[in-house]
Amino acid sequence: MSRNLLKMAVGAAVLAMSMSTQAAGTNGVVVSVAPEKTSLGKTDDVVVKVTFTNTSGSPQYVLKSRTPFEEIEAPLFEITRDGQPVRYLGAIAKRGAPTAADYFLLKPGASYTAKVELSALYDMATTGDYVIRYRIGNGKAGEELKSQAASVWIDGVRPRGSREETKSLAEMQAQAGTVRAAGGALSFNKCTASQQADITNAVSSALAMATDGDAYMAKGTMGPRYTKWFGAVDSGRVATVKSHFAAIKDAFATKPITVDCGCKKTYYAYVYPTQPYTIHVCKAFWSAPMTGTDSKGGTLVHEMSHFNVVAGTDDWVYGQSGAASLAVSNPAQAIDNADSHEYFGENTPALQ
Repeated sequence: MSRNLLKMAVGAAVLAMSMSTQAAGTNGVVVSVAPEKTSLGKTDDVVVKVTFTNTSGSPQYVLKSRTPFEEIEAPLFEITRDGQPVRYLGAIAKRGAPTAADYFLLKPGASYTAKVELSALYDMATTGDYVIRYRIGNGKAGEELKSQAASVWIDGVRPRGSREETKSLAEMQAQAGTVRAAGGALSFNKCTASQQADITNAVSSALAMATDGDAYMAKGTMGPRYTKWFGAVDSGRVATVKSHFAAIKDAFATKPITVDCGCKKTYYAYVYPTQPYTIHVCKAFWSAPMTGTDSKGGTLVHEMSHFNVVAGTDDWVYGQSGAASLAVSNPAQAIDNADSHEYFGENTPALQ
């Protein structure tokens, strides 16, 4: 994968900006997304240049994990092929609520560019017309980073019309059930004996949270616990959350889960959404409580929700404050936010 790693000074404020290919954001930040080639063959890498420019007269602060200026561990781009969504193949990491150290400083007039090899992060092997947008939450309620579209044609290794990367949830679940037929087993990779004991307890805690969440959703009456994390009651959104917790519960109860302890990153955990049911736990996981806010059990609920065959959630915001604000400002994103599912499952402090 080819990308420029940029070192920028760290700021202490949250950036509220919108993104477009050629239009200034709300804080005077212009973001452009430009393909290196607009027509590609079977062996070509799909590379785009992403440029951030601060056109305002004041410094702006950009959340690092929402930019391509360091290792990409979130689906920063929304890509479609012939109008159908393209599957993200990279990692999604669970982080804590942002602190000052999590921001880049973008000085007035400054411009930064990174190259991103999209074909290493997204399934772009099928022939067709691709539309690429930069779109992701900026780590704070109400801040969605979204660009206008850039288009490329790819003569891919799969024929046009292939549905490999646009399968429905039911199809993916059926395929996963076939490939991973043995259910309910827990296995470990690179974990010490004490870590294995902690993980076993954490999986039990996660199952209890998912079971409790599933029972709450099944009763049909949505109280403060629901509205705190998912917002105003709407029958369609309620049905979505209900299906998510039923799937999360089923995954912990019946699927073969593998926990990998080899991660040395400072955040909690990460998964590859297309690779159920392997969860990579990192440094923050080990210092977390077993239950309660940002717990080991809750982290596993968060990560399980990311798998495409489970709930396919994203990370629009991190932290309880951000998740609670998101429920008010954008319930449609809240029901797609992994931390919102975690905090609903942890239910700390308890709500009815």
